[in-house]
Amino acid sequence: MKMDIRVFPNLDGLSRGALEEVLRSMQDAIQKRGRFAIALAGGHTPAKLYALWAESSRHGVETPWEKVHLFFGDERYVPTDSPLSNYRMVKETLIDAVAIPAGNVHAMPTSEPLPEQGAEAYEADLRKFFGAEPPALDLQLLGLGPEGHTASLFPGSPVLEEKKKWVAAVEVEAKPKLRLTLTPVVLNSGRKTLFLVAGADKREIVEALKREPEMRPDGRTSQYPAAQLRPAGGVIWLLDQAAAE
Repeated sequence: MKMDIRVFPNLDGLSRGALEEVLRSMQDAIQKRGRFAIALAGGHTPAKLYALWAESSRHGVETPWEKVHLFFGDERYVPTDSPLSNYRMVKETLIDAVAIPAGNVHAMPTSEPLPEQGAEAYEADLRKFFGAEPPALDLQLLGLGPEGHTASLFPGSPVLEEKKKWVAAVEVEAKPKLRLTLTPVVLNSGRKTLFLVAGADKREIVEALKREPEMRPDGRTSQYPAAQLRPAGGVIWLLDQAAAE
């Protein structure tokens, strides 16, 4: 498949390059629509980006936090204070360090008795913010698993075929098993998407994605969820040298 790839020497360089894209998208969105809606990714790789974003705000790079709205691409169905929580990671690296209004942080709810109830509640939050049409997030940050998953869309997941729901509860072959995820209905509507990929353990899947044909004989775009997504605004892949070699 064709990939718009930008390679950086290390995670620090990748994170700084990603921050430039975030700030550029933010300025453009606020100028055009008066607000900036971004979907954040969990995991180790974007944590550095969030810390840099918070640091830049303290050192003269202005972020109008009252106009920034933080959403999440997926979440582990664990308490918000769990070490496995994406929300907790973002809170510790970004939210607690900046002056963003509490109402601008749209965390995926994980306190409902059933994950399906959490998915319904988050979809209601999205509809309240964006309206009836599928959300066109100004920027989506996504990661890449070694088997090609992104957000919490894993190979073979029926959610990859979802046409109506914006948020789904899923059970995956990873720990923890229960998660919430945005569906392709939302992810394919994004105005801009960045994949952040770092580490030698991602090299094999990156090469596999490069070798994938644009369309397979069975009519699918790819066997890998990350490549099945076709966001409306296009995709940029930010890789460190270890993942790209």
